[in-house]
Amino acid sequence: MTIGSHIAQGLTPLIDLIYPPRCPICGESVAQQGGLCSSCWSELVLPSEPACASCGRPFGSDVISQGSQCAPCLANPPRHAGISAATLYNDPSRRLVLAFKHGGKLGLAPMLARLIAARLPERDEGDPPPLLVPVPLHRWRLWRRGFNQAALLARELEKAGKGELAVDLLIRRKPTPSLGGLGRKARERALKGALAINPRRTGLIANRDVTLVDDVLTSGATSDASVALLLKAGARSVRIACFARVLEEALNAPRTAPALDTETPEVLGTSGAT
Repeated sequence: MTIGSHIAQGLTPLIDLIYPPRCPICGESVAQQGGLCSSCWSELVLPSEPACASCGRPFGSDVISQGSQCAPCLANPPRHAGISAATLYNDPSRRLVLAFKHGGKLGLAPMLARLIAARLPERDEGDPPPLLVPVPLHRWRLWRRGFNQAALLARELEKAGKGELAVDLLIRRKPTPSLGGLGRKARERALKGALAINPRRTGLIANRDVTLVDDVLTSGATSDASVALLLKAGARSVRIACFARVLEEALNAPRTAPALDTETPEVLGTSGAT
């Protein structure tokens, strides 16, 4: 344990006295800072098995054979190496994301990242750690918000031993509008030329596995564009990791977690990443 950890541990009782720990979703008292109450935890929906071998979309049936693919992936095979989502996007996960991204509760980053980390596959012994690449914000949005939520999650994933942070490997060269409600062609036009590989970081990526990190995966348009750029730049593979994934059809048969926005995503159909 580091000196900083010892100091933080020693200050915990004082912090709890001044700011009693409460559930960030409902406000009920909880045992420690950054935790959820049992009621809200049970309302989170975790992606479950069996699932698509390519994108991780839950099938909702236990009669699907191992290695099966969902219809969108069969129709248009994705270029990514899989999607690791901590939760499916529902009201509790939405409230967590909004509190984190717009409510200034940056202290939620370790908890959200722990849930993401639990879904990431273990790497083979001897393989170099994957690069943790956050989906970038344009500098104007970064200036207004003060932080990139994806970068905060990627930093916590690095602390958890899930890879090597490459915070500025991807850059956003121009601002883009909200992609919610746009068709595929309109999304492609909005993203054209918006993302790029940082020319100062090109030496990092050759033959490396990459984990692309974001808070919410909606249409998959931004992640698809990012995956294409990373593969073209020489990445061996790119896995998408997020806290919440919008899959409305999977919520029709809820799978809840076990007991112990102003930018609301729209459900849009995109193969491999919805």
